[in-house]
Amino acid sequence: MNTTVRTAGLFAAAAAALTLAACNNNNADAPATPAEPTPETAPLNPSATNGAETSDIVAAASTSPEFTTLTSAIQSADLQGRLSGPGPFTVFAPTNAAFEKIPAATRTSLMQPAQKADLSKILTYHVVPGRLTAADLQAQAAANNGVATLSTVQGGKLTARDAGNGQWEVTDAKGNKAKITLADQTRSNGVVHVIDTVLMP
Repeated sequence: MNTTVRTAGLFAAAAAALTLAACNNNNADAPATPAEPTPETAPLNPSATNGAETSDIVAAASTSPEFTTLTSAIQSADLQGRLSGPGPFTVFAPTNAAFEKIPAATRTSLMQPAQKADLSKILTYHVVPGRLTAADLQAQAAANNGVATLSTVQGGKLTARDAGNGQWEVTDAKGNKAKITLADQTRSNGVVHVIDTVLMP
Protein backbone atom coordinates (compact mmCIF):
# COMPACT_ATOMS: atom_id res chain seq x y z
CA MET A 1 0.00 0.00 0.00
CA ASN A 2 2.98 2.38 -0.50
CA THR A 3 1.42 5.13 -2.58
CA THR A 4 0.33 8.71 -2.88
CA VAL A 5 -3.38 9.04 -2.35
CA ARG A 6 -6.13 11.49 -3.18
CA THR A 7 -8.47 12.33 -0.35
CA ALA A 8 -11.35 14.59 0.51
CA GLY A 9 -10.64 14.58 4.21
CA LEU A 10 -8.45 13.52 7.07
CA PHE A 11 -10.13 11.87 10.09
CA ALA A 12 -8.39 13.70 12.88
CA ALA A 13 -6.19 16.15 10.97
CA ALA A 14 -8.33 17.51 8.20
CA ALA A 15 -6.44 20.83 8.32
CA ALA A 16 -2.97 19.37 7.94
CA ALA A 17 -1.90 21.76 5.17
CA LEU A 18 0.65 24.19 6.58
CA THR A 19 0.39 27.95 6.04
CA LEU A 20 3.78 29.52 6.61
CA ALA A 21 3.56 32.68 4.53
CA ALA A 22 3.42 34.99 7.53
CA CYS A 23 6.27 33.45 9.47
CA ASN A 24 9.66 35.11 10.09
CA ASN A 25 10.31 37.49 7.22
CA ASN A 26 13.76 38.00 8.78
CA ASN A 27 14.65 34.39 7.93
CA ALA A 28 14.14 34.72 4.19
CA ASP A 29 17.62 33.30 3.53
CA ALA A 30 17.10 30.24 5.70
CA PRO A 31 16.64 26.89 3.90
CA ALA A 32 13.03 26.01 3.29
CA THR A 33 11.56 23.40 5.59
CA PRO A 34 9.94 20.50 3.69
CA ALA A 35 6.17 20.62 3.96
CA GLU A 36 4.32 17.93 5.86
CA PRO A 37 2.26 15.56 3.69
CA THR A 38 -1.22 16.89 3.08
CA PRO A 39 -4.28 14.64 2.76
CA GLU A 40 -3.72 14.81 -1.01
CA THR A 41 -0.11 13.64 -0.85
CA ALA A 42 -0.01 11.48 2.26
CA PRO A 43 1.30 7.96 1.66
CA LEU A 44 -1.14 5.10 2.22
CA ASN A 45 1.16 2.71 4.02
CA PRO A 46 1.42 1.01 7.39
CA SER A 47 3.97 3.49 8.73
CA ALA A 48 1.93 6.57 7.80
CA THR A 49 0.07 6.79 11.06
CA ASN A 50 -0.46 9.94 13.06
CA GLY A 51 0.84 8.26 16.20
CA ALA A 52 -0.96 6.62 19.07
CA GLU A 53 -3.94 8.71 20.12
CA THR A 54 -5.49 9.14 23.53
CA SER A 55 -8.88 9.96 22.02
CA ASP A 56 -11.28 7.19 21.10
CA ILE A 57 -12.84 6.91 17.65
CA VAL A 58 -15.98 8.90 18.47
CA ALA A 59 -14.17 11.64 20.39
CA ALA A 60 -11.68 12.13 17.57
CA ALA A 61 -14.44 12.31 14.95
CA SER A 62 -16.32 14.92 16.96
CA THR A 63 -13.35 17.31 16.84
CA SER A 64 -12.88 17.14 13.06
CA PRO A 65 -14.79 19.50 10.74
CA GLU A 66 -14.60 16.86 8.00
CA PHE A 67 -16.66 14.39 10.03
CA THR A 68 -19.58 16.44 11.35
CA THR A 69 -22.11 14.36 9.39
CA LEU A 70 -20.62 11.10 10.65
CA THR A 71 -20.66 12.43 14.20
CA SER A 72 -24.31 13.48 13.88
CA ALA A 73 -25.19 10.09 12.44
CA ILE A 74 -23.48 8.28 15.32
CA GLN A 75 -25.46 10.40 17.77
CA SER A 76 -28.75 9.85 15.92
CA ALA A 77 -28.17 6.09 15.93
CA ASP A 78 -27.20 6.22 19.62
CA LEU A 79 -23.89 4.47 18.95
CA GLN A 80 -21.61 6.80 20.94
CA GLY A 81 -21.26 4.40 23.86
CA ARG A 82 -20.66 1.38 21.68
CA LEU A 83 -18.01 2.99 19.49
CA SER A 84 -16.35 4.65 22.48
CA GLY A 85 -15.91 1.26 24.14
CA PRO A 86 -12.60 -0.57 24.46
CA GLY A 87 -12.96 -2.37 21.14
CA PRO A 88 -10.67 -2.59 19.40
CA PHE A 89 -12.44 -1.59 16.19
CA THR A 90 -11.44 -0.90 12.63
CA VAL A 91 -13.61 1.85 11.17
CA PHE A 92 -13.95 2.81 7.52
CA ALA A 93 -14.96 6.42 8.09
CA PRO A 94 -16.83 8.40 5.42
CA THR A 95 -16.13 12.12 5.24
CA ASN A 96 -18.80 14.81 4.92
CA ALA A 97 -18.18 14.77 1.17
CA ALA A 98 -18.89 11.03 1.11
CA PHE A 99 -22.25 11.56 2.83
CA GLU A 100 -23.07 14.32 0.36
CA LYS A 101 -23.10 11.73 -2.42
CA ILE A 102 -26.32 10.43 -0.83
CA PRO A 103 -29.42 12.43 -1.86
CA ALA A 104 -30.25 15.11 0.72
CA ALA A 105 -33.76 13.75 1.27
CA THR A 106 -32.37 10.30 2.07
CA ARG A 107 -29.81 11.73 4.49
CA THR A 108 -32.47 13.74 6.28
CA SER A 109 -34.76 10.72 6.49
CA LEU A 110 -32.03 8.52 7.95
CA MET A 111 -31.45 11.01 10.77
CA GLN A 112 -35.06 10.75 11.94
CA PRO A 113 -35.88 8.68 15.06
CA ALA A 114 -38.06 6.34 13.02
CA GLN A 115 -35.01 5.37 10.92
CA LYS A 116 -32.70 4.74 13.86
CA ALA A 117 -32.45 0.99 13.19
CA ASP A 118 -31.62 1.51 9.51
CA LEU A 119 -29.03 4.17 10.32
CA SER A 120 -27.44 1.95 12.95
CA LYS A 121 -27.25 -0.87 10.42
CA ILE A 122 -25.45 1.36 7.91
CA LEU A 123 -22.99 2.75 10.45
CA THR A 124 -22.09 -0.59 12.03
CA TYR A 125 -21.52 -1.92 8.51
CA HIS A 126 -18.49 0.41 8.45
CA VAL A 127 -17.03 -1.19 11.59
CA VAL A 128 -14.94 -4.37 11.70
CA PRO A 129 -13.98 -6.03 15.01
CA GLY A 130 -10.28 -5.89 15.79
CA ARG A 131 -7.47 -3.56 14.80
CA LEU A 132 -6.69 -4.03 11.10
CA THR A 133 -3.93 -1.83 9.79
CA ALA A 134 -3.14 -1.23 6.14
CA ALA A 135 -0.45 -3.90 6.42
CA ASP A 136 -3.01 -6.37 7.77
CA LEU A 137 -5.37 -5.70 4.87
CA GLN A 138 -2.55 -6.10 2.42
CA ALA A 139 -1.46 -9.39 4.01
CA GLN A 140 -5.00 -10.77 3.98
CA ALA A 141 -5.44 -9.82 0.34
CA ALA A 142 -2.10 -11.37 -0.62
CA ALA A 143 -3.17 -14.65 1.00
CA ASN A 144 -6.57 -14.67 -0.73
CA ASN A 145 -6.00 -14.00 -4.41
CA GLY A 146 -5.80 -10.24 -3.93
CA VAL A 147 -9.01 -9.83 -1.93
CA ALA A 148 -9.41 -9.32 1.83
CA THR A 149 -12.89 -10.30 3.03
CA LEU A 150 -13.97 -8.55 6.23
CA SER A 151 -16.85 -9.39 8.57
CA THR A 152 -18.50 -6.26 9.97
CA VAL A 153 -20.13 -5.59 13.32
CA GLN A 154 -23.42 -5.30 11.42
CA GLY A 155 -23.02 -8.90 10.26
CA GLY A 156 -22.37 -8.26 6.58
CA LYS A 157 -19.22 -8.53 4.51
CA LEU A 158 -16.87 -6.01 2.94
CA THR A 159 -14.07 -6.76 0.52
CA ALA A 160 -10.84 -4.81 0.13
CA ARG A 161 -8.51 -4.99 -2.83
CA ASP A 162 -5.76 -3.11 -4.62
CA ALA A 163 -7.52 -1.30 -7.47
CA GLY A 164 -4.26 -0.46 -9.24
CA ASN A 165 -1.80 2.40 -9.04
CA GLY A 166 -1.58 1.71 -5.32
CA GLN A 167 -5.19 2.73 -4.75
CA TRP A 168 -7.07 0.48 -2.36
CA GLU A 169 -10.82 0.22 -2.45
CA VAL A 170 -13.53 -1.32 -0.30
CA THR A 171 -16.60 -2.86 -1.94
CA ASP A 172 -19.93 -3.20 -0.15
CA ALA A 173 -22.71 -5.78 -0.50
CA LYS A 174 -24.38 -3.74 -3.25
CA GLY A 175 -21.21 -3.47 -5.33
CA ASN A 176 -20.51 0.17 -4.43
CA LYS A 177 -16.83 1.00 -4.17
CA ALA A 178 -15.14 3.38 -1.72
CA LYS A 179 -11.51 4.43 -2.00
CA ILE A 180 -9.35 4.38 1.10
CA THR A 181 -7.98 7.89 0.97
CA LEU A 182 -6.01 7.80 4.23
CA ALA A 183 -5.12 4.72 6.24
CA ASP A 184 -3.96 3.92 9.76
CA GLN A 185 -5.37 6.77 11.81
CA THR A 186 -4.66 5.31 15.24
CA ARG A 187 -7.11 5.85 18.09
CA SER A 188 -7.14 4.60 21.67
CA ASN A 189 -9.74 1.93 20.82
CA GLY A 190 -8.85 1.06 17.27
CA VAL A 191 -7.80 2.31 13.88
CA VAL A 192 -9.57 4.39 11.24
CA HIS A 193 -9.27 4.30 7.46
CA VAL A 194 -10.83 7.32 5.77
CA ILE A 195 -13.06 6.56 2.76
CA ASP A 196 -14.70 8.70 0.09
CA THR A 197 -18.07 6.90 -0.24
CA VAL A 198 -20.67 5.64 2.24
CA LEU A 199 -20.92 1.85 2.20
CA MET A 200 -24.32 0.15 2.14
CA PRO A 201 -25.18 -3.28 3.55
